[in-house]
Amino acid sequence: MHYKNRISRVTRSKNDAQLFYSQISRLYDFSEGFFEKKYIQMGLERLSVKKGDVVLEIGVGTGKSVIEFAKLVGDSGKVYGVDISEGMLDVTRMKLKKQGLLERVELLNKDAVSLSFKDNFFDKIFMSFTLELFDTPDIPKVLSECFRVLKKGGRIVIVSLSKKNINVMVRMYEWLHGVFPRMLDCRPIFAEEALNDIGFKTVYSSLISMWGLPVEIVVGEVK
Repeated sequence: MHYKNRISRVTRSKNDAQLFYSQISRLYDFSEGFFEKKYIQMGLERLSVKKGDVVLEIGVGTGKSVIEFAKLVGDSGKVYGVDISEGMLDVTRMKLKKQGLLERVELLNKDAVSLSFKDNFFDKIFMSFTLELFDTPDIPKVLSECFRVLKKGGRIVIVSLSKKNINVMVRMYEWLHGVFPRMLDCRPIFAEEALNDIGFKTVYSSLISMWGLPVEIVVGEVK
């Protein structure tokens, strides 16, 4: 059975998502730091950003990863960040300005199902706890756009809640996702299958536990 038939749908609208994440943007660092920081850092290390790279992050949140990328690419590189929440982008801009990194980063209030960048533009793409926020029909659209804008040999890293290992916590989380679709708007997905379905070659994949919930870190490349 195709992965799209084995994951829950996202029922909240994108307008609801924009409003919700803008409302919590000033508090988001606390929840991200408490729950997700360790796993995001593992993904960042796998992306292997270097000086001169052109990097895209989809779902920048409050900018922690974008800031790291801006430091790594140097003056010869460039970082682009896409997010549907203007509130999140505002927080990120303030952080970048404070650290003197704003000139290295371009932030865009966009939906990643349709990216405005030309083909073969990026060296690296990063998504952490973001792909699972998209409704099921949009997941292949987002990944197809990533495949299009990545250079040959380019790398994508996805960190996401995973449905590879279905346990009690996964079943409980999916139930809560159905009951509270606005507050728990993400759900476990099959990130590696979704990447491979588009044409990415998996070069690394690991499954780890976050408070009992499986988290998948997948590295794909364009060959």
